[in-house]
Amino acid sequence: MYKAQMKFQKIVCYVALIASALVFVYSLGLMTDLYDSLYQMMPDPADASSDYVEGARIFYDMQDFNRALTRAGIILILLAVFILIMNTHIRRRYYAGNYVAACLFTAAGIGFSIWALKNLAAYKEQFLTTIDFEMLAFWAEIWNSTYTESTFWFDIGKAVFGILLISVCLIVVNMIWKISVTKAEKNLIDQGKGARVNG
Repeated sequence: MYKAQMKFQKIVCYVALIASALVFVYSLGLMTDLYDSLYQMMPDPADASSDYVEGARIFYDMQDFNRALTRAGIILILLAVFILIMNTHIRRRYYAGNYVAACLFTAAGIGFSIWALKNLAAYKEQFLTTIDFEMLAFWAEIWNSTYTESTFWFDIGKAVFGILLISVCLIVVNMIWKISVTKAEKNLIDQGKGARVNG
């Protein structure tokens, strides 16, 4: 059982790093469709009346969220690296630093996921209900620019943060398993000492 747990902890720690990197990469691609289709529909960002397409301002509305999401991805990567720096993936016995690193990643993973999914749902709703797609199609045809009604980048966020939450769950399961295995090993050692004393 101990070998299985050691193998599991290594996999789990690298899954956490991969999931964190996925959040960062997702943040870089999130605005792709909005930029391609809406950016040129706003000749003057400071003047909403100059917009060619009603609702196109979602591109600017999402900028702060997108920057924060990129920072969240970086923070998650750093926390996952911290897990590895503490040798959580190879250490036979965990110490305080291992549990601190795992708990920090767990808290950040859950917190960022709730925050991101809530915002993505709100912006998806804004995208679908405020943009005048008829006008967008009209101008896209004239300028030979991108036209899309796709919510792909909003929808794939569920998968990205689902993977992150799975990695968080695996980190927690690993900690519980490590505690259980460590206790079992300690009991065996204590029993061996007791048998030698009694012998």
